[in-house]
Amino acid sequence: MATDSPLFSDFDVHPDIVAALADAGITRTFAIQELTLPLALTGNDLIGQARTGTGKTLGFGVPLLNRVTPPAEGGDGVPQALVVVPTRELCVQVSRDLATAGAKRGLRVEAIYGGRAFEPQIEALRKGVEVVVGTPGRLLDLAQRGDLILGKVKVLVLDEADEMLDLGFLPDIERILAMVPEKRQTMLFSATMPGPIVTLSRSFMTQPTHIRAHGNDEGSTVPQTTQFIYRAHNLDKPELLSRVLQARDRGLVMVFCRTKRTAQKVADELVDRGFAAAAVHGDLGQGAREQALRAFRSGKVDVLVATDVAARGIDVTGVSHVVNYQCPEDEKTYVHRIGRTGRAGSTGVAVTLVDWDDIPRWQLINKALGLGFEDPPETYSTSPWVYTDLDVPEGAKGRLPRSQRTREGLDAEVLEDLGETGKRNRPADRGGRPADTERPAGGGKSRPRRRTRSGSGEGQAEAPAAAADAPAEGAAEGGAAKPRRRRRRRGGSGRGGAAQGGEAAASASDS
Repeated sequence: MATDSPLFSDFDVHPDIVAALADAGITRTFAIQELTLPLALTGNDLIGQARTGTGKTLGFGVPLLNRVTPPAEGGDGVPQALVVVPTRELCVQVSRDLATAGAKRGLRVEAIYGGRAFEPQIEALRKGVEVVVGTPGRLLDLAQRGDLILGKVKVLVLDEADEMLDLGFLPDIERILAMVPEKRQTMLFSATMPGPIVTLSRSFMTQPTHIRAHGNDEGSTVPQTTQFIYRAHNLDKPELLSRVLQARDRGLVMVFCRTKRTAQKVADELVDRGFAAAAVHGDLGQGAREQALRAFRSGKVDVLVATDVAARGIDVTGVSHVVNYQCPEDEKTYVHRIGRTGRAGSTGVAVTLVDWDDIPRWQLINKALGLGFEDPPETYSTSPWVYTDLDVPEGAKGRLPRSQRTREGLDAEVLEDLGETGKRNRPADRGGRPADTERPAGGGKSRPRRRTRSGSGEGQAEAPAAAADAPAEGAAEGGAAKPRRRRRRRGGSGRGGAAQGGEAAASASDS
């Protein structure tokens, strides 16, 4: 952060918010905050365009908290501000940041998202909250039940609007917009501005000011991140990754995979090799996902293996390395992945392992971003440049020496019982909906399901061709289970029950 950037106290921000941020070690603004605060604090509608990791949460969070009335000053506990986000992990992250900034004013912030029980969220709303941060599906569910009252919302924020578009949430967003008062302040934040987002902003915002943080467009990589691209053989990747993870002075590491099955397999392999690793993907229940993230944030594990959709919204300080274990689908995914490091002015290292079959895909990414890595060097775990490029000790092998196994590991972190409403370690929820999409595009109807040979349609949502893993990420917002019909076989046997159907579903959803 530049030392000459303005302080939060230089703006018309409530002293309690300034003090709460100072207690968290935050005193000076980032570029996007410096640009948005003067307009947002006066109640203007605005569109903020900046990549993740540039501080946009406080760019809208500080003005939002500034306008909300706490209980001590007459607030009645009905939500006054609403922040809509695309994924659960981002929901947790944003609500945590806002709660920290609003603590000294006594502002109550509640995270509303699917995959966990309704009851604690309903109870929190009944007790009273000033700010709600939520994912579209669960917000709609609670609003339609009458448990979430949106009639007093005076500040509305749509965060990562382009991601919500990608995940098919636009119809849900429009339904939420119809529930909040017309007279309000609206802020929209997005890394890119595709046509539907522009159209949406014109229809529900009043003369918004478009702010773009200089040099922070999503179509480019972070200059603070050093990139290495290696052509690697799939069978050698575990050995190669093990050496990368032994780089000197490395901090936390995020490893990205395209499929859920690969993510879990890589995490298990790393644990077997002595590393403190955990996985985050859509076949895990919400409790297990949050357990892994807490362990990663606290340093009990220092390697997090994740799929793309599950990793959206994960903002953890201290990530020094990102490893693309599998080549990303496109340039946007590549930028998003390596953006987990080199955040907020820090430096980082990104290593991409490109299999032979993925060379054409990588060349398209390379051309789109102008990276200059069109022909990655053929690289093995024994290649000398791995050691010199990444500062790996020469004696490093495929297993972490016992003397260096100092992390507590995932088991040291408690697995909470969240009263999960969806599935627990199953590929889809009971309603057959795909994962981190809270509900399918176009409203409340589930997508058609393919039947397996065992007769189970569970988890078999049709997947978009562009992202085979994405539709199965996360868990949906509840939904009643339909009875499954067993196929009769000779002798009256009803083989092919739930367990077998679940395996078939996992296989199909991950392929």
